[in-house]
Amino acid sequence: VQMPDESAATQEPSKDMNQFVGLVAILSACCSSGFAGVYFEKILKGTKQSVWLRNVELGMFSFVLGLGGVFANDGKTVMEDGFFQNYNNVTWLVISLYAFGGLIVAAVIKYADNILKTFANAISILLTGMLSFLIFTDFHLT
Repeated sequence: VQMPDESAATQEPSKDMNQFVGLVAILSACCSSGFAGVYFEKILKGTKQSVWLRNVELGMFSFVLGLGGVFANDGKTVMEDGFFQNYNNVTWLVISLYAFGGLIVAAVIKYADNILKTFANAISILLTGMLSFLIFTDFHLT
């Protein structure tokens, strides 16, 4: 969450901004997300293997790519101080929540479908926005 900057409302849009490029980027992200969801559903429902095994198989790709990115960007620091430097309880909590959330998504797709998952995501975004508005009261409708 980013807090609104008081000076941001008075600034002119940058000349580097291009609305068409932004629209194409958002549409591309939406389409690729939709295709990925449908493919993930096909992978889960197309075989008799368990959700756990499928999660491990699909997670290995992320693991390899993520580890490559870590060593490409911070390889020297990781080699000197270790991979888990500066991890605290909050970091482990966030990691656990993401892992648990991934298992829930896999279970929903295995036993329901991608459309239901998309509706659940949309409802969670709306509820989070409304709760943020009610709790933080930093947004004023105009």
